[in-house]
Amino acid sequence: MSHAILDLLNQVMSAPWLYLALFALALLDGFFPIVPAETSVIIAGVFAASTGEPNLWLVIVVAALGAFTGDHISYFIGSKAGRRLQGKKAYTWAQQALAERGGLLLVVARYIPGGRTAATLTMGGVRYPRRSFAFFDAIATSSWAVYSALIGFFGGMAFENDPLKGLLLGLGIAVSITAVVEIVRWVRKRRSQGSHRVLVTAAQSAEGDS
Repeated sequence: MSHAILDLLNQVMSAPWLYLALFALALLDGFFPIVPAETSVIIAGVFAASTGEPNLWLVIVVAALGAFTGDHISYFIGSKAGRRLQGKKAYTWAQQALAERGGLLLVVARYIPGGRTAATLTMGGVRYPRRSFAFFDAIATSSWAVYSALIGFFGGMAFENDPLKGLLLGLGIAVSITAVVEIVRWVRKRRSQGSHRVLVTAAQSAEGDS
């Protein structure tokens, strides 16, 4: 079974249409987060290290361009449907994060499951300046493409003679990093809520004393 999977992946990774497929997946992932764009880039990175195909740098470029284009489509959708998105949990989270971090939200949200779509839709919905959006999105999509491809590449180097193990290692690292980001975000949120409660209690106590 594993040999059949590897044979199929080898054929796909050496196909001339692979780069177009990576571009399309990264583009769709901008507004349809179910698409496995990151996994596809990681797989491409694994085979770039194990077999020399596809070209690692070309994978990074097409993935970044596809993600950049997809994010701008999501921004456009948000600008047309801003009112209908208001009140939704992800939209509210993105609004709060945008107020705190500004354009850096795009860079942070790129590594949060579902966060990238919420961020781009929200920025379109609030009419965030397009030039600033494009600037920060270029940083976000480029760093994401490099990160995803290199995770796969180093996984492939670690198991040069066994791409399947390299693929599992690369995916494991990606999932672990995502989990750490989510845990840190959750802890920070809990601390922020705790600090807010302390301040409210202190204010109420001060009012009672007066």
